[in-house]
Amino acid sequence: MKRLMILALMVAPALSAFAQVTVKDPWVRATVAQQKATGAFMQLIAKQDARLIEAHSPVAGRVEIHEMTMADNVMKMRAISGLELPAGKTVEIEPGGYHIMLLNLNQQIKAGALVPMTLVIETKGKKRELIELKVPVHPLNGVAANGPGH
Repeated sequence: MKRLMILALMVAPALSAFAQVTVKDPWVRATVAQQKATGAFMQLIAKQDARLIEAHSPVAGRVEIHEMTMADNVMKMRAISGLELPAGKTVEIEPGGYHIMLLNLNQQIKAGALVPMTLVIETKGKKRELIELKVPVHPLNGVAANGPGH
């Protein structure tokens, strides 16, 4: 029994060492009844170069990674195949920039709830890492705990 406990204590830190990406301040914008889409926002910090290639949530029929750009004084939003996560740099997933769209919602997303979400990260050698999250829902005005619109 003692050996098993020692082994468990040795393995636990090793498992956390494999986590290549840290997620900070995740949040989802609340919706009104009948609304079929919303956004998820957060900060991602990779220990080594990586790429966010997918996201999933049981509250949405489809989840896409999007970017917003300005072209001819018009803000345009489009789905992208992935988002580069350079080693040691914070990548902002925020309103008006890169963001995660939850589409074909199967329920209203209410402020104060937690939305389950899985991020799929591709690391060196095409290895995949799943990050399971419970993302807090913030009011429609988008005011997160760390400031307006963030």
